[in-house]
Amino acid sequence: MRAEELDLAQVVAEEAVRKRPRPDVHVYLDLTPDLLVNGSADRLRRLVANLVDNAVRHASTSVHVTLTSAGDHAVLDVVDDGPGIPPEHHTSVFDRFTRLDHARARDTGGSGLGLPIARDIARAHGGTLQVVPHSPGARLRAVFPLSRRSVADLQGDLAVRARV
Repeated sequence: MRAEELDLAQVVAEEAVRKRPRPDVHVYLDLTPDLLVNGSADRLRRLVANLVDNAVRHASTSVHVTLTSAGDHAVLDVVDDGPGIPPEHHTSVFDRFTRLDHARARDTGGSGLGLPIARDIARAHGGTLQVVPHSPGARLRAVFPLSRRSVADLQGDLAVRARV
């Protein structure tokens, strides 16, 4: 993977606002800017697309995409207001070809590859992807290490705030 330093908020925003097949589902963004990560913009776009597409597919009315920092990591949450993921499937949804609703036709459902691919992309970037308990709906959380420059900027901001 060819990595470069990039603003994760920009990548997330560009992909999350793309039109999707369900115009009745609104996608809301709350992104912290200037969270720099080292990675592939194309692969990270794919991760965001897979997470948002999956959330839109299962949402009742809305999907919320948030990006924040926690220490030296960027935290991306994609939350939908659909039926959610039962706790017993929080791990198995990342297995290839897993589709929780077996009654869905393949053309209306997914192939069962989106979440496993997203998890592999997160891991390739030194991060994680997991289901976080949430009700109603589902919350998928990707966590990525921030670049050294981003961590230094965040620490500088904290030092300035502490002096004020």
